[in-house]
Amino acid sequence: MSSEELSSHGSSESVHENEKKNIVPEVMEVTPEMRDNVLERLNEKSGRDRLNATRNDLDFILDKILTMSDEEALNILNKAIIYHDDDFNFPVETMAKIKLLVQGQDVYGADVDTYEFDLKVEACLIGHYSPYPEVRSVTEPYEDDVPVETIRVYFLAIIWTIVGSGIRQFFSPRQPSISLSSTVIQLFLYPCGRALELLPDWGFTFRGKRHSINPGPWTFKEQMLTTVMLNVAVGGAYVALYNIVVQKLPIFYGNTWASPGYQFLLIFSTQFLGFGFAGVLRRWVIYPVKAVWPSVLPSIALSRALLKPEKKENIHGWTISRYWFFLICCAGSFLYFWFPDYIFQALSTFNWLTWIAPHNFNLALITGSVMGLGINPWPTFDWNIASFVTPLVTPFYSQVNQYIGTFISAFIILGMYMTNYKWTSYLPLNTNALRTNTNNVYAVSEILTNGLLDESKYQKYSPPFYSAGDLMVYGSTFAFYPASILWTLVNEGRSIMINMKEFVTDLKDRKRSNYDRFDDPFSRLMRKHKEVPDWWFLIVLVISFVLGVVCLTQYPTDTPVWGLIIIILVNFVFLIPISLIHAVTGYGFGLNVLCELISGYMFPGNGSALMILKAFGYNIDGRAESYISDQKIAHYSKIPPRAVFRGQILTSLIQCIVAIGVVNWQIANIDDLCDPKQAQRFTCPGPRTYYSASITWGVIGPKRMFNGLYPILQWCFLIGALVIIPFFFAKRYLPKYFRFANPVLIIGGMASWAPYNLSYVTPGFYLSIIFMYFIRRRYLAWWEKYNYVLSSALDAGVAFSAIIIFFAVNYHPKKLSWWGNTVTYAGIDGGVGQQVLLKVPEVGYFGPEPGHYP
Repeated sequence: MSSEELSSHGSSESVHENEKKNIVPEVMEVTPEMRDNVLERLNEKSGRDRLNATRNDLDFILDKILTMSDEEALNILNKAIIYHDDDFNFPVETMAKIKLLVQGQDVYGADVDTYEFDLKVEACLIGHYSPYPEVRSVTEPYEDDVPVETIRVYFLAIIWTIVGSGIRQFFSPRQPSISLSSTVIQLFLYPCGRALELLPDWGFTFRGKRHSINPGPWTFKEQMLTTVMLNVAVGGAYVALYNIVVQKLPIFYGNTWASPGYQFLLIFSTQFLGFGFAGVLRRWVIYPVKAVWPSVLPSIALSRALLKPEKKENIHGWTISRYWFFLICCAGSFLYFWFPDYIFQALSTFNWLTWIAPHNFNLALITGSVMGLGINPWPTFDWNIASFVTPLVTPFYSQVNQYIGTFISAFIILGMYMTNYKWTSYLPLNTNALRTNTNNVYAVSEILTNGLLDESKYQKYSPPFYSAGDLMVYGSTFAFYPASILWTLVNEGRSIMINMKEFVTDLKDRKRSNYDRFDDPFSRLMRKHKEVPDWWFLIVLVISFVLGVVCLTQYPTDTPVWGLIIIILVNFVFLIPISLIHAVTGYGFGLNVLCELISGYMFPGNGSALMILKAFGYNIDGRAESYISDQKIAHYSKIPPRAVFRGQILTSLIQCIVAIGVVNWQIANIDDLCDPKQAQRFTCPGPRTYYSASITWGVIGPKRMFNGLYPILQWCFLIGALVIIPFFFAKRYLPKYFRFANPVLIIGGMASWAPYNLSYVTPGFYLSIIFMYFIRRRYLAWWEKYNYVLSSALDAGVAFSAIIIFFAVNYHPKKLSWWGNTVTYAGIDGGVGQQVLLKVPEVGYFGPEPGHYP
């Protein structure tokens, strides 16, 4: 029996056995007192409404409770105990309660009526809705028969894909950049959809179905389908953002052969390889109930606030609707952001401890928000910084594990720095810029001849050196990869293998639906829609691979096809564990560093090959997780899977074409593009980092970095594997104390450095304690109704404000010069005075002797 079959929503026939046998328990007449009692039982201990339900939601839940038998309820709860026993997101109090309920009335300690009612309430929520309050707060337990895949959905999706991806691509080389986030575009979609309601009801009939340009009011499902189509497009085409710029510009590689044909092949193959993998991964990270995907819930909450009607209710004294709550918070965020971003910038980088002694190096080193570790009790009043760790979205246990990792690693970094480990004391503590042995920014052009490493130039110049913070980032990143695989296999290995076998079975039986193996409420509702067969995604995967092969072989890329095959296999191995971690914990992690490392070993001295294979390696993973998360949105919103498939294919293709057009226009028309002194600030910080990485890991190569300069890094892979062992035994034998311990998240938190520090993590951790722990436990009704709406509102307000500030006072600079805008950078933390612990020795360099560099 699979793990899904053990689910409380799993393939047990008991969930619907009464309906199947046409046996319905005796139903009592619903009285007002009973309705109030249902609400009370669905509430917190305080007796306030927890479902925030419309009348239809309440009637649905009440009907299921009244028609459920005791046997069915016990069956659901017993399976829930098995399936959710190691589920970090399952409420602890609920698990304790249902364990008492299944032991009977005497153990539970209540009269018969109370016991039976509590038994059915808990079983109903699990078997007919969702066991997670956060999911119940943004979804509905039934299906609405409303228009979904309409003409106006495609019209708006195409228009906003062009606008969103065009703006993203155009401003990506600029510092600071501007982009339209998914939240902002959702806000634009709503009035656009409402405006299209004014059109006449003109249409046509095709295959028995009428298609109109105005089928009625703009619906929630139309809004969500359009959002899903746009989400895959507005993030930008990775190849256009980095590869094309670095390959074509003379100041980088200057590859004149990188024609539009090459660009299209590379963009299309990298984007759609990820799409093909996403379809294959559905059974592991979309359909299972445990795959909550916390990161997608605010998007659904925002659309519900805009489009779903609400009943008037009093929740802990709050009667305001989600819609008005969003508008007020968004407006407040918009107005407030002017202060930390422009009027009083010290509110953003609030390094107030360094103001006590601005020229005290040790104080700046420990507490500084710019050059230091950021150990500051309250380092910001800026939501843009506090939201760095998505505090109102990421589950609390995930935040705790990550913060533990970041906090512990701060002292490891300090220890490396104060003991001058690997010459780190000669460098700034936490920079992400490579340095020479004279503490200057590393100029990779100094060691190249025709784009390849010139050994004599290298020996005369310098090896690249990492700061202590950067060493921590790379070390923890290398440790993360084996830890993620092993920890996932330990916890989900059996389920992974079962789903692998089911995948092969489904390929043989094309008529079988994935939904048939999942009997949770959402999968049951989705069975009415035709599913996308696995072989559709495999066709996309094969076509994308073929185009990738054509790209590598028909152009002088110096990149063999077998290198691409290796990178695809690496993604295949890591995608399941990384996606599962993201789906359950909300923590996302890319494969860019691993792909750099592998490519560097396969093709030493070849920066171009590394850069191209990195695009495949990182984008397959990144695009797959993006497609998957959007498909989870569609699953929660009950949107037909084939509509999602068609929509994502279309907007992804449009995005590729727009990105190619915009980036080539920029290269041809923007003077001094990517020059550090470019007049309009199109200095290309991202492409420059991308270029430097191709030199470090491609031209210089990992062998020199590992064997010569930093041998400890290669041992981090083993460390990551070994650290799983004590956590495994601790969780097995001390579950009371280590139930929520997650070594992968702790290691991931250790990578939150260079140039970031605790200043970016601590305020989010405080907010997580307030909203994701205290309010969620004490005021769950308020949390369910407003938490995700608040997160979306604050994000939207900052995004709108940033765009207005950019064009109003930054594009043509209008500076406000006063203490509140200068105090942050007036001392050592701001770059004035001593920046390193040790000065370069009198011989003029540190590290290995010139001429004997590894």
